[in-house]
Amino acid sequence: MKGRRKVVSHRWSLQAQFELEASRTLAKRSNKDAHRFLDAALVFGRDFEPTGWLVGGSRNPNVEEQCTLIKLKGVEHSVRNPDLSALLTQTIEIVIGAGQLLIAEWARTDGPRGEGDKASVDLEIEEFLRHKLLDLFNCDFWGEETGHSLTAHSWCWVVDPNDGTSDFLNGLKGSALSVGLLHEQMPVLGVVFAPITVEGLPDCIAWAEGLERVIRNGQPVPSKLSAKTLSSNELVMVSAAAINKPDINADLCNPAGFVAMPSIAYRLAKVAAGDGVCGVSLYPVSAHDVVAGHALLRGAGGVLLDELGQAITYVAEGNMHTVSRRCFGGSLSACRTLVVRDWDRIFA
Repeated sequence: MKGRRKVVSHRWSLQAQFELEASRTLAKRSNKDAHRFLDAALVFGRDFEPTGWLVGGSRNPNVEEQCTLIKLKGVEHSVRNPDLSALLTQTIEIVIGAGQLLIAEWARTDGPRGEGDKASVDLEIEEFLRHKLLDLFNCDFWGEETGHSLTAHSWCWVVDPNDGTSDFLNGLKGSALSVGLLHEQMPVLGVVFAPITVEGLPDCIAWAEGLERVIRNGQPVPSKLSAKTLSSNELVMVSAAAINKPDINADLCNPAGFVAMPSIAYRLAKVAAGDGVCGVSLYPVSAHDVVAGHALLRGAGGVLLDELGQAITYVAEGNMHTVSRRCFGGSLSACRTLVVRDWDRIFA
């Protein structure tokens, strides 16, 4: 029992520290920027708005049933040439539906099930997504939990059901569902949905090829990463562990500030939506970690580079398992500046 209490105490101590740092960053935002979180509740509607559930209210028991109706409301997608705009709308609905499983898991009285980097809900979410997405548009599939089915099809769904599992199990908000679609190895559609955020409202960021702008909670975002540089009024999104070495991270991100947060998928998504200039992972990433975020960066005029400053690609099965040892996603100028800095200092 003593050991158990110590683990739990450490977990929520880490959560308190993380949320304090997040609140300080949020305090710097404008009122206009904050309004988009209110927009999320209006866009998602009563059935998907999770604030009540997070404080113990009842949740919609018919999410699964609702998602079965998506195909009836949509269009038939040709395997050769799907309507990406319509496909994106339907994918968003499916991902938001799946996100309710994560919300329910977070609200368990005894905490989320799992340990380390494995949570029981991850498999449940991916099984839900795999069935719904392949029913919506049948092609190849790459998933973190349920494996992959690659047949040399020109299209491939790429799914991470809960990017940031370890932080989720440690009580940190900001893990995300990540669903991307590759066409001829190019990310052409992405949806990143963080149902539980430090702001208290869900955040869904999406884009598909053909759209002029990234969509955040139903609204187009006027973010153009191509015009951004690493400057004092920008932020670099780094892992939640950065709160343990704030001085080194501040120096490495200088002159920009930094935000510590879970999920490389959500970091890239927030950068694409205009919250920062670059999202960074200092650990090896797989295709399921970054394909959706990569699509969002493309929609915002950004790039995703590996530790050598080369563009990340998805050309072979072996490459999908580990697409890079580190990654930097955002403004080309900022990524090129950051990639050559001595990030090994973090691990010294």
